[in-house]
Parts: sequence; structure tokens; C-alpha cells
Amino acid sequence: MSILAWLVVGLIAGFIASKIINKRGEGVIMDIVLGVVGAIVGGFIFNFFGHSAPTGINLYSIFVAVIGAIVVLLAYHAVVGRRV
Repeated sequence: MSILAWLVVGLIAGFIASKIINKRGEGVIMDIVLGVVGAIVGGFIFNFFGHSAPTGINLYSIFVAVIGAIVVLLAYHAVVGRRV
């Protein structure tokens, strides 16, 4: 995917994941970072189970990125929640 596609999918996926987990957004920059990292993590997870990784701006890529972003967000809250 191109950089622009990663940013668009990252923004959408990060926003959806933070709405699912937190019931509020994390902010535009954090949503993009969360979504891009989530797309990478989601790609690894889906490849592990025999499915393809995100390929562009489509519903499948957003779904994979949202699943990955939820995993990343849960891990983030587990680590930060224990430190506070």
C-alpha cells in the first residue's frame, strides 16, 4: 500500500478501534498511529491464520486493521493501566 493509503486506513481503523475500546477517540495523530500499527499487527495475525494481509483502501483492509488496532489498544491499556 502507498503511504497515503496506510494513513487513510490507519485513521479509519484507529478511530473505530478506539471507539470500540474507549468509547471515545484518542485524537487524530494517535488514531492514525494506532491504525497503522494495528494494520501491521492485524496483517501478521491474519497471515498466521492463513488469510491475506491488507492490500489497499477496501473493507477487508479496514477490518484487518481494526482487529489489529483493537489488539494493540488492549495491550497498550494493559501496560499503561498497570503503571498508573
